[in-house]
Amino acid sequence: MSRIAYFGPRGTFTEQAARRLAPDGALTPAETILAALAAVREGAADAACVPVENSVEGPVTATLDGLAEGPPLVAVAEELLPVHFSVLVRSDLADTAEIRTVASHPHALAQVRQWLAARLPNARHVAASSTAAAAVAVQRGEYDAAVTAPVAAEHYPLRELATEVADVPDARTRFVLLRPPGELPAPTGADRTSLVAAAANRTGALAELLTELAGRGINLTRLDARPTKGNFGEYRFFIDIEGHVAEPRIGDALAALRRRCDVRFLGSHPRADGVPATIQPGAENEAFERATNWVAAVRAGTLA
Repeated sequence: MSRIAYFGPRGTFTEQAARRLAPDGALTPAETILAALAAVREGAADAACVPVENSVEGPVTATLDGLAEGPPLVAVAEELLPVHFSVLVRSDLADTAEIRTVASHPHALAQVRQWLAARLPNARHVAASSTAAAAVAVQRGEYDAAVTAPVAAEHYPLRELATEVADVPDARTRFVLLRPPGELPAPTGADRTSLVAAAANRTGALAELLTELAGRGINLTRLDARPTKGNFGEYRFFIDIEGHVAEPRIGDALAALRRRCDVRFLGSHPRADGVPATIQPGAENEAFERATNWVAAVRAGTLA
């Protein structure tokens, strides 16, 4: 049985994602995203499940920064979860008018702001380290209500005031399962490859990297910039592309990027949404193979 560390405590969306990604795994909550990553790097866990991006609030910067530094980890699977919240309240509160404080993670509060304004207009919003931590605080009597993942109702003795709450009905969060480098999942034709590139701080450096992808007909699905935390103005670029590193066209692109700057490979795995890669005419893997074979024939003097 695999040991899976996940960004906890119990009752978070990350726990829901971990259940799906590792249904037979032994799940252990970690206090922070960095602690979940550290558990894998130190051998205390075989894999870590952490959030990487949300369709409303954008990238999860703690995950990006944690993957850019330290011993490398690679994503081997991902899960897309619809982000619909539950609002849990203390059982002794019989009327919504008694609810004066609502706690949750800032991302969660941002995604139910309109609902809270309409249903609990007099409640003060309080930031917590996670949605589950908010539920724990409500259980202790520190706050009146918590905006949580639905699974939190299984863990905490609170009354469910509402469920399926979301200002944006189709909001989703993407989670990844991270392991130390090793054998990768086989390509499926509907894959995602992730990497972080430390482009030089000069005019056109990012454009050069993107040109390497565009020239090979590779579709970019995500681009985020994070400071290196070194010199002011220096950034790392987190890039997701369609395709698998085992494909000739993707391997050729990664080699070209590596010639231009420092690149850290963050994994190739099937996409959770099953969307196949968009491949332009002339950018098929067969075209790259034919071109490689042609060059080999020229070098060998066997070109007919």
